[in-house]
Parts: sequence; structure tokens; C-alpha cells
Amino acid sequence: MSEFVLETKNLGISFGGLKAVNDVNLQIKQGEIYGLIGPNGAGKTTVFNILTGVYQPTEGTFYLNGRELRKLPQEKINHAGIARTFQNIRLFNNMTVRRNVMVGLHNRPEFKCTMLESMLRLPRHFKCEREMKKKAVEILEIFGLADERNTLACNLPYGKQRKLEIARALATEPKLLLLDEPAAGMNPHETEDLRQTVKLLREKYDITILLIEHDLKFVSGICDRITVLNFGTVIASGNTKDALSDPEVVRAYIGK
Repeated sequence: MSEFVLETKNLGISFGGLKAVNDVNLQIKQGEIYGLIGPNGAGKTTVFNILTGVYQPTEGTFYLNGRELRKLPQEKINHAGIARTFQNIRLFNNMTVRRNVMVGLHNRPEFKCTMLESMLRLPRHFKCEREMKKKAVEILEIFGLADERNTLACNLPYGKQRKLEIARALATEPKLLLLDEPAAGMNPHETEDLRQTVKLLREKYDITILLIEHDLKFVSGICDRITVLNFGTVIASGNTKDALSDPEVVRAYIGK
């Protein structure tokens, strides 16, 4: 077993000769909240897309707990233990809050039914359904959403939709949770509530979290370490406070 939950080695990708990400090396330990930050267009979401199998790297590779995941399809990477949220919320809007979380639970072997068991409505089907509903509510309680379990996802306010998307990702029981701008569009109260929730996830599940975020106050208040990208290249990495005060990072953000 590797000492790192996630390790990338010289990770890179080119599109038509243009290097979108170049030579990214991350080493993230168990239980860390790690930030991947940088100006717009820096390549952050591209890294997430590589780590989840949306893109295949043209250079380098990456490992989850020592297992190489390069070239695996998205579904197998998710089964291996990587789950994510997106910049733009992607919920099943016409499903209830609880059903959205149950979608994530379908990935887990303890809730698997055969097609025949489901089609014939055999006892195993109903047992799985009851257990999934119970587990979904347990997860929703962490996010303060249990009372809204029967509400359609589209009827939740924006901040709660963000939390529901994280809850659905958590339902897959990931070893590494990727959060793509989780605080985007939130007001200060919602942002602080999210910060406390993410910390609770780490404490309750000992989960490792890699997040992209533009709110540097949020980043400095939650991340143990960070890596800063600019034009697809790492310009700083290490302790959050030190990396944010690096002169090259300051120039990248404010142009001075």
C-alpha cells in the first residue's frame, strides 16, 4: 500500500499540440484536504477530468493507493474509489433528494440486486430498497438535508443543491473525493456552512479530499496543502499559507 492516496507522476495532456496540463506531480496523503488552485484557464478542471477518466493523459500517469488507474474508463475509476462533483451542478432534478443519493448507492456491492430479482420483485429487491433508503437518509443527515428527503432536487435552494451533489458523490464510498468549485455561487453564510461540512466529512469518514476553488479565503481556511497551476504548469506547491504568499502566485492572481 502506498503512503499516498493519490499520486500523479509527470501528468500531462495535449490537445492538438497545445499543452493544457504539463508535468503535474501531486502526492496527497490519507485524510488530507488538498487544494488545486489557479486563475481561470489554469488547467485545474482538466486535471480532474484526467483523474476521473474523462480524458486520457498523453504524458505521465496517476495512482490511487498505489494502483495505477491510467487508461481505465470512468466507471472503473469510480469503482476503484474516486468520486467527483462538477462546476455546474449535475443533479437528477426531477428525482427526490433521497433518490439522488440512492443513485450513488447503486454502485456499492451490498446494495446490488440481479435484474431478475428486481423484475420479479423478489424479497431481495425490497430488502435492498429499504436498506438504501435508510443509508441515504443517514448520509443526508450529515448535510442537514434529511428533512427534505422527499423534495425534488430542482426545488432545493442553490446552496443545498451543491451539498446534495456532494452527498451523492459520498454515497459511492470514495477513497478520494474531488470537489470542483464547491463554494461557487454561495453567499458567505452558505460558504461557511460548507466549510464546516467538508471538515466534518474528513473527521467522520477519514476521507481524502482534493478541491478546486477560486475563493482563496475558503482555501486558506480548509486546505492543509495546495498546488497552484498557471497555464497548465505548477508554479507553487506546499503549505497553504506559504504557497499563497509565493510571489509568482501573487503575480498570477493580481498581475503584480
